[in-house]
Amino acid sequence: ILASILSLIIYWLIRDRYRVRNLSGKHVFITGCDTGLGNSLAKWLDKRGFCVIAACATEKGGQELQSCSSLSLKTVNLDLADSNSIARVVLFVTEETAGKGLFGLVSNAEGTAPVAPTDWLRIEDFHSVMDVNLLGLIEITLKLLPLLKKAEGRIVNLINAKGLMAFVGGGYNLSKWGMEAFSDTLRTEMQHFGVKVSIVEHGFFKAGVVKSDIIEKYLFRLWNRLAPEIRNTYGGKYL
Repeated sequence: ILASILSLIIYWLIRDRYRVRNLSGKHVFITGCDTGLGNSLAKWLDKRGFCVIAACATEKGGQELQSCSSLSLKTVNLDLADSNSIARVVLFVTEETAGKGLFGLVSNAEGTAPVAPTDWLRIEDFHSVMDVNLLGLIEITLKLLPLLKKAEGRIVNLINAKGLMAFVGGGYNLSKWGMEAFSDTLRTEMQHFGVKVSIVEHGFFKAGVVKSDIIEKYLFRLWNRLAPEIRNTYGGKYL
C-alpha cells in the first residue's frame, strides 16, 4: 500500500511539472471574453506568448480587451445564437491560424437565464440560454474540429458547477448537463486524433456587481405575465 501511494505521489509530481513549450505561434480561441473568467484568461495567455483570439459579445468588450493587451491578441464579435455569426468567426480563426491549426478552444460564453419555476416559463425562455450555452457551443466546436485535429490541440469547456444542481427551473441547468455529456462523448472520440477534451467545473465567482433588485424585477415580470389560473395555483404567499 505504501509503495502504491509513493508511486502515485511521484506520478503526480512528474505530471504536474509538464509545461507547454514553444508558445509562439500557438493559437488559442476563447469565447465570452467581455468580462470575467474569459477576459482574465485571454490576458493571462496573451502575456505568456500565446496567439490569443478572443471572442466578445459586444464591440465595447472587444475594444477594452484590446486596449490592455499585446498586438498579437485579436478580438472578434460573436453571437453564439446566430449561425451566420459563428460561420464568420470560424472563417476569421481559419485565416488567423494560417494553416497551423488551432492549439486550443476554450468555451466560456454564457447566455442569460430566467430564474423561476418551470411553469412560469415559455419555450423561448429555454431557447434564450440553451441556444448559447449548449447548441451554440456545439456548433462552433464542430466547425473548429478540423483545425483542432490538425494541431492535435485541446478543447476546454468551462462549466459553472452551480449549473449541475437542479434547484431552479429553466434552461441553465439543462445546458450545463448537456455540456457535460457533449464533452464526455467528444473526449473518447477525439482521442484517436490526439485532441484532448477537458471540463473545468468552477465555482461561483462575482465578475461584476450582482443587483438583487434587477433579479427581483425580472421575477415579477414573469409573475405578471402568467395566466391567472396558474398564478392562482401558487398564490401571493408563494411569491
